[in-house]
Amino acid sequence: MDTDHATDPATEAFVAHRNLLFTVAYEMLGSAADAEDVLQETWLRWSQVDPGQVEDARAYLVRITTRQSLNRLRTLKRRKESYVGPWLPEPLLTTPDVAENVELAESMSMALMLVLETLSPTERAVFVLREVFDMGYDDIAAAVDKTPAAVRQIAHRARGHVDARRPRTTATPAQAKAALESFQRAIETGDPQGLLDVLAPEVVLLGDGGGVKRAAPRPVVGAEKVARFMAAGLRKVGATLTTEVTTINGNPALLFRLDGEIEGIMAFRIEDGRFTGLYFVRNPEKLTRIESATTLSLG
Repeated sequence: MDTDHATDPATEAFVAHRNLLFTVAYEMLGSAADAEDVLQETWLRWSQVDPGQVEDARAYLVRITTRQSLNRLRTLKRRKESYVGPWLPEPLLTTPDVAENVELAESMSMALMLVLETLSPTERAVFVLREVFDMGYDDIAAAVDKTPAAVRQIAHRARGHVDARRPRTTATPAQAKAALESFQRAIETGDPQGLLDVLAPEVVLLGDGGGVKRAAPRPVVGAEKVARFMAAGLRKVGATLTTEVTTINGNPALLFRLDGEIEGIMAFRIEDGRFTGLYFVRNPEKLTRIESATTLSLG
């Protein structure tokens, strides 16, 4: 959609709410590429509506986006069923202002996005719209084609499910920074004890190679197993490995490069200053947006 010179009311409303619509679609789908497709579909439908007949453009646009996301979830379900190895959300480079919004940063975190994967499509939509964007039950009901009373019940059920799986404690920025620096130092020096020092006993490592890049075919559970697995992987690296801290999904993460080329993104779940979850995305299809963004920034 070319919006550079368009000033009509429909375009202005869409552009004004585009970031919100993208975030809604992304949090429902876990895929930035699919979220962009949903936005295109939303625009096509919105462009056929007379904005003058719409009382609340934001609610109307969110309704279209939600319905299109729910439709696309069916396609994604089939795709995930045939996926090779663990599936992780597509990592999304985010700006500092997202990290400063604590609730939004938590909802976009890799850890919580994986929890959202365990909800039904309607539960996920209701949770995202209510808990993340504080939409009213009437507006949510219109978006998911349920009654407001049913939406209240769904919201309560989804909130309970998510709360039971949230991190017990939320790391402060200082704790996250210290843990990440220690982890980065251990990776770059190949220090297995340094890794053990920052891994919680119950830590889980998930690797997403999509059948294209080498990754653990199943979750690796336990600090010693994770440390051994990572140390073995580092020994096999036949190139110069570098890491840099970046912000993924509103939270600190590590960008891995081999001989300067992007190799993967690792996001984290931190509790009590130690890592309880490591999420390593190596599937090249899920790294194209990050590669493009980092190439532009370097240019």
